[in-house]
Amino acid sequence: MVVNEKLSKEDGAELLDVSIYKSLVDSLIYLTNTRPDIVLAVSIVSRYMNKPSKVHFGVAKRILRYVKGTKNFGLKYESENDCKLVGFSKSDWASSIDDRKSTIGYIFSLGSKVISWSSKKQNIVALSSAEV
Repeated sequence: MVVNEKLSKEDGAELLDVSIYKSLVDSLIYLTNTRPDIVLAVSIVSRYMNKPSKVHFGVAKRILRYVKGTKNFGLKYESENDCKLVGFSKSDWASSIDDRKSTIGYIFSLGSKVISWSSKKQNIVALSSAEV
């Protein structure tokens, strides 16, 4: 996805063959098992599975092109002396144009190796940073 690109339900003309979009997004979801760098973008395009537009399809294809261009950038786990557990979390604070819900995510690494990651849209509209 392009930095700061925001998708909505109203983007562009409706895609005629929804099954192609669903198949592409399903493949991208499968790829997230080994590609933590695409988790957020795939999470966003998967929100439009019911009624995708040509714009949504274009973004999904762009993610696939990114994966193709970085296919040699895989995860590599080797033993190392520094095994410090480090975690980061992020929220985009109501960036969904359609319902103002936030997307949240986290990533944990052990040493320099990523061991766990997630990204998802919240079920509620958060009104403050202390709200869960």
